[in-house]
Parts: sequence; structure tokens; C-alpha cells
Amino acid sequence: MLVTWRYRQRNSLIQSFDPRAWLIFFALFISTTLIFWDFRYLCGLLVIALLVIFTSGIHWSEMYRAWLFIGGFIIFFSLLTFLTGRGGMELYAKEHMLAVLKAPFNILGWTPTLAVSAEKTMFAASMLVRVFCLASMTILIPYSLNPAHYGVTFRGLGVPDKIAYGMDLTMRFIPTFGRDFTLTMDAQRARGYEIEKISGGLISQVRKLAPLVVPVTIHAIAGSEDIIDAMDLRAFGVGPRTWLVKLIARRRDYALVIFGLILFIISLTISLFGYGKFWVPEFLLALAH
Repeated sequence: MLVTWRYRQRNSLIQSFDPRAWLIFFALFISTTLIFWDFRYLCGLLVIALLVIFTSGIHWSEMYRAWLFIGGFIIFFSLLTFLTGRGGMELYAKEHMLAVLKAPFNILGWTPTLAVSAEKTMFAASMLVRVFCLASMTILIPYSLNPAHYGVTFRGLGVPDKIAYGMDLTMRFIPTFGRDFTLTMDAQRARGYEIEKISGGLISQVRKLAPLVVPVTIHAIAGSEDIIDAMDLRAFGVGPRTWLVKLIARRRDYALVIFGLILFIISLTISLFGYGKFWVPEFLLALAH
């Protein structure tokens, strides 16, 4: 049996739209975000992302684990970007130094040094906002899109039946796989298997994970065969597929798509005229020495 993400019906802004319109807007918003590196433009997109988050109706208790994971990843990635400056060299050629921090100790004659520049600081801030906009909008999809509508939504976007149903199964396989892994781990722990005490080299650790990996893998393969047999018995792929759910677009759905399209076209036009590129505020440049 396939399980789904922790979805439930809410009286929220996201769920008031047709899922096809929401996915189109999501794709346009992501494309718009990828156009800009200017911190000011990204803050405007951040306002849209925060508006969607706070009107999604999803409580912190429902997805705090996902937010902690995404937040940790974003902070770590931005901090790593700030410390190394990697990736920003494509956007700026000259750096204005704000400070040079040296560690009070040596490592084999080498003194750890951190050069803080105006460009590196703004690049890290822009990266932080940029990745947050991308991640925050993406993480809402499994919590706000009805799993029963996955297939018909992709089919309504023009995707062929086989691919739409395949995407439906893929989206629902991930939580199913997680459920099976949790059940297998609990069963093995009840038999005295302690994953916390696994030690040794890499090969040894992988070998000791066999009591978890093997049952989960076999169960996933067996479940896949059951789904294939059920689809064959229903003559899937012989002719056009019918769907139990029928999605009907309303005016608000067209308005959302038009808004996303206008946002993308304006952003693309601004970018073609040379705006929206990497930006460093004047007050940071004034502090440089």
C-alpha cells in the first residue's frame, strides 16, 4: 500500500487554487528567482515567498523537521560561501576588503585567516535569500498538493498518461519507502539490533547495515511488482486513461498564472537591460580600506 506525505485539507491560499495553476506559478517563480543576483530584487521575491508561507495554513508542528533540515542546509551553505567566496568570482572581479581576521594560533606554521570583503558579504547574503526562496516554495508542495491529484495534475499540464502516472507513483513512493525503513528499523531493534553501535571501516559499516537495507530493498521491489501486476490487469497503457478527479480552472487560477507570467517577463526584460545583476551597497564600499 502506498502512503503519502502529511497532507490535509486546509482553508489556505495555496489550496484555493487549481494545482495546475499553482505548479505553473511555482515554475515561473523559480525561474524568476534564478534570474537575479541583486539583493534588492531578491528581497522582493522573498516577500512573495513569505506571504505564501504564512498563508499556507501549515503549522510549525507539522513540518518543523523539514524546516530544520532546510534551514540548516541554507545556513551552512551560505556560511560556507561567505568563508570561501566560491561561486562569487563569476560575478565580481575585484574585492573591497572590510577586515582581515587572523586566528591566534598556527597549524603546522599556517595561520588561519579570513578575509572579509564587501563583495563576499553581499554574495553570501544574496545566496541566503536566493536559496531560501527556492527551498521554501518547494517544501510546501507535498504538504499543500493533494496526493490523489498528482496524476491528474500532471496530465492536465500536458504530460502523457504513462509519465503522469509514473510521476504520481514516484511522489508517493518516497514516503512509502520512509515508512518501510522506519518499520524495519523498529523490528530489528526489537530483535536486539543496535544501529547506534555500528563501528569499523566504511566497508564494515555498510556490511553491518544489511539487516536494514536488504529487507527494505526486497519489500520495495515486491511492492513495485504488485503495482505493475495491478496496472496490467487493468490494461493500463492500452488506451487513453480516464481519471476519477476532474480539475476545473477558475478565474483566480488564470489570474495566478498571468501574475506569474508577468513577473517572469518583467524580470527577464529587466535582466536583459542589465539590471538585477550582483550589487554591493555604497555604504559597504565606503567602509572598505
